[in-house]
Amino acid sequence: MLQWKIFLAFFIPGILGYGGGPSSIPLIENEVVDHYGWLTVQEFSEVLALGNSLPGPIATKMAGYIGYQQGGVLGAIVAVFATVAPSLILMISLLGLLYKFKDSPKVKKMTLYVRPAIAVMLGVMAYNFFSGSYFNIGIWQTMFLVVASYVLMEKLKIHPAFVIMGALGYGAVFLS
Repeated sequence: MLQWKIFLAFFIPGILGYGGGPSSIPLIENEVVDHYGWLTVQEFSEVLALGNSLPGPIATKMAGYIGYQQGGVLGAIVAVFATVAPSLILMISLLGLLYKFKDSPKVKKMTLYVRPAIAVMLGVMAYNFFSGSYFNIGIWQTMFLVVASYVLMEKLKIHPAFVIMGALGYGAVFLS
C-alpha cells in the first residue's frame, strides 16, 4: 500500500506538472506535505534546496530522496519511475501526433495560457517558504538571507548551489 501511495504522490504531479520540474514542484509539495504528511514545509524546502544544488532534474532527485525516506530502496525506485512515467507514456504514445501539429498557432497559443498559472503556483510556493522562514528564524535573519542571496546571485553572479551551501553553513553556525 505504501508503494502505491508513493507512486501516486509522484505520478499525479508528473501528469499535471506541465513544463517539467519548476511547475511540478508545488504539486509535489501538495502531495508529500499536505496530502500524505510525509514532510513539513520546512523539510520540503530543505529537500528542494538540496535538489537544486545537485546536477540533473529537480523532480527526480526529490522523488528519489522522499521515496527512499518513506519506503527504502524500493520506494526510491517507485518514486523516480512515477516521476518519469507520465513523460515516458506521453512520448511513446503521442510523439507522432505532437510532431505533426508542432507549428500550429493553436498549440503555441495554448502553451502561452498555461504560463500564468505556473507563475502563480511558484509564487505561492515562494510565499510559503518565506513565511515558514519568518516564523522559524525571525524577520531579521530571513531578510539578511534574502538580501545576501540576491546580491550574491544577481550582482556577483555566484552559482545558486554555492549560495545554498553558504546559507546552510550560516544556519549551522548562527542559528543552532
